[in-house]
Amino acid sequence: MVSKKKYILTIVLVFLVTAFLTLSLGNVLLVETGNRVVLSKDAYTEMKDMYEKYAKQESVMRIAKRDFLYEADEDKMLEGALEGTLSALGDPYTQFMSKEEFAALMQDTEGSYEGIGVYITASDDNKILIVSPIEDTPAEKAGLKTGDKIVKINGTEYTADKMDQAVSIMKGMPGTNVTLTIERENADGTQDVSDIVVNREKIRIKTIKPSMLNDGVGYIRITTFDMQTADDFKAAYNDLKKQGMKSLVIDLRYNPGGIIDATVDISNMFLGEGIITYTKTKAGEVEYFKSDANKEDIPIVLLINKGSASASEIMAGAMKDTGRATLIGTKTFGKGIVQRVQRFGNDGEGIKMTVSEYFTPNGINIHKIGIEPDVESVLPEDAKGYGYEFYDTDTQLQKAVEVLKGKMNQ
Repeated sequence: MVSKKKYILTIVLVFLVTAFLTLSLGNVLLVETGNRVVLSKDAYTEMKDMYEKYAKQESVMRIAKRDFLYEADEDKMLEGALEGTLSALGDPYTQFMSKEEFAALMQDTEGSYEGIGVYITASDDNKILIVSPIEDTPAEKAGLKTGDKIVKINGTEYTADKMDQAVSIMKGMPGTNVTLTIERENADGTQDVSDIVVNREKIRIKTIKPSMLNDGVGYIRITTFDMQTADDFKAAYNDLKKQGMKSLVIDLRYNPGGIIDATVDISNMFLGEGIITYTKTKAGEVEYFKSDANKEDIPIVLLINKGSASASEIMAGAMKDTGRATLIGTKTFGKGIVQRVQRFGNDGEGIKMTVSEYFTPNGINIHKIGIEPDVESVLPEDAKGYGYEFYDTDTQLQKAVEVLKGKMNQ
């Protein structure tokens, strides 16, 4: 195994090679026989400056090893340097992940993990914002809500730039608990701060929750998009068809997103030939996600709210732009950027980095904007819950059924 010291030297060399390749595009770079290299003055200066910048990191580590009063753990210093490099970009979705954090993320996409069951992001004031608690998990049972801000964990303050550390603490051994200090904004604009104790469990996320409502209206709730979601959705959809489904409610409320392939696969079932979404990188590279000509011809309503984010908004945007479904509820969260996750090095570490932004079929990027519903409907504060189990008080779902019945009678 390559030592950490050699590893950091390798990083410096990689940057230097990258510098040469980059310089060859913007400056004169002539490679002659005998490996003699001729650079322009500007190219040489740029290369020299880059080398000096990255040489600083090794110098600091060497000084710390020599002069620091206490033990200077080289592995921890290197990990901290890598974390700081990506943290300095100022993007809460971009981070260096330790071996444990990377493994946990891979486990999450598979649909199970150990923890409390909550999706979080960074707020505008650099606090840890709850996008949504996952249904039937300890977080939801403890009363955590979309819009809550986690300001302390077990009495220690955490901000969004330390989100990876916060996540590692909230996750843990099933059967133990964690105390979260929650800041919650009330309807009148005032704020309450309280401690909430949440148990940790082994969580297997059930991302699809189907039911047959009255008058041939089918209902499928998607709680998140993981590797199993598309297959589970198709199975639930086919089962509802066998029960006589004539129209469908797809409930994306409090769905924080997930894997883009899953939302594309499900959207493809209903759209017909066209564009579902497309992404664009900083370099202008565009990738299209398209639907084929086959489609299920059934009236659809999508339920959305402020907890519908990312992959949920891809589906909502495609359905709205194409007029394929009626969107009912409130404006979505507004996350229109895409992260790529990749393994880094040979020690099981990883990098999650924002690499592109996505657009709806009509070329709209909804990042920090959200998607407005076609029909606005606000769930009453005194509603017992949402979904088919709480139909009597779920006015948004009632509105969805009303709209679908109207479509069927046209």
